[in-house]
Amino acid sequence: MGRRCWRQRVLAAACLGAALLLLCAAPRTLSPVFGNRALGSSWLGGERRSPLQKLYDLDQDPRSTLAEVHRQRRDLLSSACSRHTRRQRLLQPEDLRHVLVDDAHGLLYCYVPKVACTNWKRVLLVLSGQTRGDPRAIPAHEAHAPGRLPSLADFSPAEINRRLRAYLAFLFVREPFERLASAYRNKLARPYSAAFQRRYGTRIVQRLRPHALPDARARGHDVRFAEFLAYLLDPRTRRDEPFNEHWERAHALCHPCRLRYDIVGKFETLAEDAAFVLGLAGASGMSFPGPPRPRGAAASRDLAVRLFRDISPFYQRRLFDLYKMDFLLFNYSTPSYLRLH
Repeated sequence: MGRRCWRQRVLAAACLGAALLLLCAAPRTLSPVFGNRALGSSWLGGERRSPLQKLYDLDQDPRSTLAEVHRQRRDLLSSACSRHTRRQRLLQPEDLRHVLVDDAHGLLYCYVPKVACTNWKRVLLVLSGQTRGDPRAIPAHEAHAPGRLPSLADFSPAEINRRLRAYLAFLFVREPFERLASAYRNKLARPYSAAFQRRYGTRIVQRLRPHALPDARARGHDVRFAEFLAYLLDPRTRRDEPFNEHWERAHALCHPCRLRYDIVGKFETLAEDAAFVLGLAGASGMSFPGPPRPRGAAASRDLAVRLFRDISPFYQRRLFDLYKMDFLLFNYSTPSYLRLH
């Protein structure tokens, strides 16, 4: 990314009455005193360079291969946004609920469930000083506890603006159908997912299985993958309420065509991308918690291949259309196991 691009930053401005957020391009200063505008950060007095300044420095160094990878991802995202998005509605504060804030390190992280977000929340709890020790030791329910990490939506428009101007913004994404398969397995197909099964499984069974047994209607514990997909494609689903965050599209959670992200990390290169972000944050000594299974990305793809094998081409096409923007914006190819024609 060149100097001109680096001087453009998406900002939020307050609108009358309803406090809507209008996002527009505005200069982002990258001078040595730029950090003085960031709230509550340990680098305010110039003791160390901010993550954003470090990324800018690396971007000017042709020897930094990782910086080049992320520059290309930013450029691809920007190009895809230009090609595939039209005029969009104004962002509201609630749209920023998934963007978590680490004032101590000048970081904004938009979390996407099923893309290592539990581990990223653990890491941010340690980085922000809310807890000490190994991030792996933090129980998942504590990492996800409401209010543990501040959301960008919690701040006033002026404070949102300042953070958007000065902080390093990043998100992590995943091949959309592999993420969807993982969400189904972990939230609807596993015995320990009783809460999700009661809330969503019972709804799916009652709507899509006319002659379901009473036990299935009451517990929702045996939802088939095809039924889950039919539920997602049913217009009534999104008319009744928004998608649950575990199967909502990444672009709908993080709004990458209206908020500028400096780092687009990927589940498929999680270790390298996470280490790069931690290095920029001055925490290169911290080890990002790895996946529980060594096969990682390969196992993720195998699960998707197995689950989609029995889905008809008609439903595969409709589902691809539903998640198409995530494929386009984050440069994922159409899965080879799909039968779209």
